[in-house]
This record gives sequence, structure tokens and C-alpha cells, in this order.
Amino acid sequence: MIFGAGEYYDETPRIPHDAFIVAADGGLDHTRELGLAADVIVGDFDSLQGGMPASGERTIALPPEKDDPDMLSALKIGWAHGSRTFHIYGALGGRVDHTISNIQLMALLARHGGIGFLHGDGTIITAICDGELDFPANDVKPGRMVSVFSHSDIATGVSESGLKYELADATMSNIRVNGVSNEFLGGRPATIAVGHGTLIVTFPAEAPLPAVAWEHGFTGDLGELDTEVSRALHTEPRTL
Repeated sequence: MIFGAGEYYDETPRIPHDAFIVAADGGLDHTRELGLAADVIVGDFDSLQGGMPASGERTIALPPEKDDPDMLSALKIGWAHGSRTFHIYGALGGRVDHTISNIQLMALLARHGGIGFLHGDGTIITAICDGELDFPANDVKPGRMVSVFSHSDIATGVSESGLKYELADATMSNIRVNGVSNEFLGGRPATIAVGHGTLIVTFPAEAPLPAVAWEHGFTGDLGELDTEVSRALHTEPRTL
């Protein structure tokens, strides 16, 4: 579980007893409020409101001029710990650029065979690559929307079954919006699948979490934790 510095919408996170907990920057304020001891604390701490964490092996301080956002660093730490399923709070709301960044990071996880769930404002956002999300039968009220977007340039073999509007072997793109505002049907299981490509999926927080299945195995990882100042920065003196 990762705690970020964004909005929490008066929602109380559900925390498994054996969860590995990472506080990303200002997310430390929230773990403190919840009485949680984070296994690892990481960030440049520009969004931290409370006191700085004690130095030590549980605290990883990053420079502000880094390439990776704090959330990606938190994901890399969880991945190195062996986690492949991530529940993330405080990653939505607040700064819209952070929200977009965190949605993109869900696609990054999906491209490597992981799964992440962004929780906030009564909604969960996730991503699936070359696979499917299988939702158990549920009683989510009508009017609570399920939406699907292509994160890939092109996503093929997109199917949505058990929902109000069903698709079969459809093609989506990241510049055509044709998967917004679907709904669960009471008492029926539902599946959202993509043969090739990555989908961003949003669904109501009260829906049961889906089982995840993939078409194939994945290789690679999220990369090494980046603790250095970005080499891409322009460092030559500027003439005014």
C-alpha cells in the first residue's frame, strides 16, 4: 500500500494486516494521522506538512531535481520488495498534473504484469495490459459509472461483457473516446478485456475488486530507484 500527498476525501483506507506500507513524501502526514508505521518513507519532502522523518534505513531522501516522481519511487520500492499488486491512496485530486502522472504510472505497472488501484472520491482507477479484469456479480446501484479508455495508441480486441453496453472485439485509440459511462448490471459478473494494448479503467469504489488474468507473461521491471539529480537538466549559465 502506498500513501501519497493528494486528496483522501474523508475515506478510510482498508489496510490488510500484512500490507507493506510505503509513505510517498507528504503521504507521511496521512500515515501519521492513521496511526500507521510505514515500512519505507521516500520523497524529496516538498509536500510534507509535519516534521521530517528520522534518518535511517527506513527513510530514503531524494533530490527535488530528480527524473522520477515520488510516486514512481514508491512503486519501485514496493516492486523490489516483491509486490505486484498496489493499492494507492492520496494519488487523486489536488494537482491535476499529479493525477495524470499517477494514472500513467498505473499503465506502467500494467505493461510489466503488475496491477495498481488508485483510490479516491468514490472511484477506483486501474490499468490492464493484454489481459482482463473479471468482476464478481455485485449490486452496485445504477448510475455509478464504469469507463474504459485506451492508454495505448491503439488497443485491439477490447471486450466488455456483463455491462449495460457490451462490446465484442472492438478497437480503441488514445484519441477516440468511445468507452465512457457504462454500468454494472445487478447480480451479473462482468469482464473487461483487451487482446493487445493497455486500457485505463475507472469503476465505483463500492464494486468488488476484479480478478486479473493476462494473455501472456511479462518481462522486465520498473527499473532501479533513482536517487540522483537529473542529468537532463540544463545547467549552463543563462543570459538575461
